[in-house]
Amino acid sequence: MVKSALITGVNGMDGSHLADFLLEKGYIVYGLERRTSKPNRTNTAHLENHDNFHFLTGDLSDQTSLYRALKVSKPDEVYNLAAQSFVGSSWQIPMQTSDVNALGVLRLLEAVREYQKEQDAPPLRFYQASTSEMFGKMVENPASESTPFYPRSPYGVAKLYGYWMVKNYRESYDMFACSGILFNHESERRGIEFVTRKITDGVVRIHLGLQDCIALGNLESKRDWGYAPDYVEGMWLMLQQDEPDDYVLATGKTFSIREFLDLAFREVGITDWEPYVVEDPRFMRPAEVDVLRGDASKAKTCLGWEPKTDLQEMVKRMVASDLEKNKLERQ
Repeated sequence: MVKSALITGVNGMDGSHLADFLLEKGYIVYGLERRTSKPNRTNTAHLENHDNFHFLTGDLSDQTSLYRALKVSKPDEVYNLAAQSFVGSSWQIPMQTSDVNALGVLRLLEAVREYQKEQDAPPLRFYQASTSEMFGKMVENPASESTPFYPRSPYGVAKLYGYWMVKNYRESYDMFACSGILFNHESERRGIEFVTRKITDGVVRIHLGLQDCIALGNLESKRDWGYAPDYVEGMWLMLQQDEPDDYVLATGKTFSIREFLDLAFREVGITDWEPYVVEDPRFMRPAEVDVLRGDASKAKTCLGWEPKTDLQEMVKRMVASDLEKNKLERQ
């Protein structure tokens, strides 16, 4: 039997990688995107003519649209990856961030519950994209599924609401609902506003003589960075288990922004990168998260999941991709 999956936020980094992964598994995939005058399908353009992939229009702020998407897709699995995903912007747009990242999760859970009840549909499996930003101040290091949460941004607080609603619906309505608490993961498809992609694109543009410097925030911040295609496999594995549960996905290793810069500049032959980087107060967070590191022991034991791609290889791929993109733009 061919399985069907609905992915919200399909045009994002994780959504597009997950769509690729599921299509390779033989799924029929429906990708939910917001209605805009010009859809941003940079990451999904290669899927537009795929026989088993279909775009649907919907929004986490509109529960009716979510219910319609469920009726059309008749999914076996729902992956909620849609969000206001940029932590830095959550201080400028805290209400919108909360509406989408918190209440949006509730709307989708309610739509799933109503869909299964009214359509007499078989139980489906639900994945919620949670985040290491819920740990924030890091009461324990590394953080596991049992570590107390201490979010330090409107983004982290909103995501924590979504996490607890998933747990509540799982326990209240016997839904197969999981939260993946993913630590930082990146890829060539990461948005240009995120620090990792800002670095790799900036390094390439400096190398090509198109840019003089990169303006960044706190260079001492440390993150547990993995590769997004590895992490979407973990999402899928969570929904293949006999019982629903929550899992941390992480590498267990931390690197600073400085170390990331070292790796990226080395890819273009620059070892002394200090003259090309400016610490800009505009990019400092009101409440900084200094270190984030995860313990994925449970995922390794229960799911058989482990990250496959190390930081150096990931940075190499991102720089190579940005080099190709910038060269094409110059032609």
